[in-house]
Amino acid sequence: MLQFRFLNLLIFFISFIAFSFHVSAMENCIACPQSSSSSSSRLRPELLKKREMSSLPIDAAFKLPSPLPVWPPGTGFGTGTIDLGDLQVTEITTFNQIWAAYEGGPNGQGISIFVPSPIPSGFFSLGCHAQPINVPLFGSILLAKDVTNDALNAVLNSPVDYTLIWSSQSLNIKQTSPAYIWLPTPPAGYNPVGYVVTTTPGKPSLDATRCIRSDYTDQCEADDWMWGLDSDGINILSSMPTNRGVQDMGIGVGTFVAKVSSGSTSVTPLYCLKNVKSNLSLMPNYEQVEALIRTYSPWVYFHPSEEYLPSTVSWFFANGALLYKKSDESNPVAINLDGSNLPQGGSNDGLYWIDLPVDGNAKERVKKGNLGTAGTYFHIKPMLGGTYTDIAIWVFYPFNGPARAKIGFIKSLSLGKIGEHVGDWEHITLRISNFDGVLRSMYFAEHSDGQWVSASSLEFQNGNKPVAYSSLNGHASYPKAGTVLQGNEFIGIRNDSAVSSMVLDTGVRYQVISADYLGVVEPPWVNYMRKWGPKISYDIDNEIENIAKLLPGKLKTAFRNFIKSLPAEVLGEEGPTGPKGKRSWYGDEV
Repeated sequence: MLQFRFLNLLIFFISFIAFSFHVSAMENCIACPQSSSSSSSRLRPELLKKREMSSLPIDAAFKLPSPLPVWPPGTGFGTGTIDLGDLQVTEITTFNQIWAAYEGGPNGQGISIFVPSPIPSGFFSLGCHAQPINVPLFGSILLAKDVTNDALNAVLNSPVDYTLIWSSQSLNIKQTSPAYIWLPTPPAGYNPVGYVVTTTPGKPSLDATRCIRSDYTDQCEADDWMWGLDSDGINILSSMPTNRGVQDMGIGVGTFVAKVSSGSTSVTPLYCLKNVKSNLSLMPNYEQVEALIRTYSPWVYFHPSEEYLPSTVSWFFANGALLYKKSDESNPVAINLDGSNLPQGGSNDGLYWIDLPVDGNAKERVKKGNLGTAGTYFHIKPMLGGTYTDIAIWVFYPFNGPARAKIGFIKSLSLGKIGEHVGDWEHITLRISNFDGVLRSMYFAEHSDGQWVSASSLEFQNGNKPVAYSSLNGHASYPKAGTVLQGNEFIGIRNDSAVSSMVLDTGVRYQVISADYLGVVEPPWVNYMRKWGPKISYDIDNEIENIAKLLPGKLKTAFRNFIKSLPAEVLGEEGPTGPKGKRSWYGDEV
């Protein structure tokens, strides 16, 4: 055993010696300052020509793999229109292209700008839509109809003028034509929610768009960067309401934000819509929720080497999980199957925690979970002013296994106890348009972070069921199988995922644990706000130092800083709080 430990440490030492040469080489390089669009690039002329002549992903509209069912009857869900009082809003997913650039933006992906078409009678455009050209067309934009019949107090009004904020006319880039981006000048008491884009230098018609009465608007912010040019200072980003949560009524329009730098960065003021009456009639009823689950419930694949699988909460309680109380640790209490004897409400004050069974054999058995009977827990909530339904799908694991690292030439090395903790709550979230019931995107929780992925970039199985991959031991979720490193290419925590015969269909054994707007009664364990695992019983600093003290010079600091920079979920210092203790329970994912 001592010889094996010495060999491991020797390999560590050799790897970090190699890393020191890597660090020294990096220090001898000169770092060049880069703009906010520094990752944009220009393709070689021959590649640009080939791109222009060939069919592009944006030329085809994305469709889900299977036709959607007919949704059960209800009030507003799936009807295509929401009533905001004096304003009716509908969603359009068909477009005509105005302009495209074949370079610029992340990885030189280019961009295309669209106008909604056709526009239903009585409705008006609120601006243009933008999307990168390297993915299929899968956008949406809102149109509005004024139903006040009051010209003096109309919710919609024409702009009084336009301001040209950017043009591509003088740029030497591959594009379909020159483009001109115009900001509507609203009448007093109104706000613009989108730009008008033209291919000629003359100002657009005042009938090309509408501004919104200010009480029907909310603050908007830039979201994902879609396109930009290093040489010109233009950046185009998607837009979202600034305040996003269950109680927030801001509605994303589907327009874009243009940031134009001219000496200093300037942000063009735009707004989003607001559901002023907090009308949730577009939300699905219970039968429609069940239909959505049947249609979209994801499949979660586990790594072939995964030992720590999920279970139901009741299985965990029934198989010996115990509730501990501070200052009375010698008298743990068995937990009722529904958690009815867990302390309710309050906050994570450290007074209570849950732990594995005391018996050694039972402890090891419970750690492994029980995939055969495992289930999922669904939280249904309105988002973006009730125009979207978020279905958060929670999965419980009795135990989170040890982290693994890539260090130099050592591709995969266990970090011992680092990363281990009792109780692990993970989730993925479906975002579904309430206008038509179409899955728009899916959120993958990845330790303390995560990512939204458009439905057009998801993997699907068995019809319209998206696929998620759970990482080995740590259970972070990813849209593709493979390895994701937390760190850099030389040193990082491994998140390995792969297809295996171990898979969880989240729609087979599920329970809707919360849907406030439907009056769903939450199980008692949902309102247990303390930790689902104890604080670790070993000194993690000593674990780190046992490795760091063997390293030369600056590598000690580099290793310490890397480990300390990892989120608590990776270090495994203590068990997590339950789903209701997460920020996303009442707010947006990111």
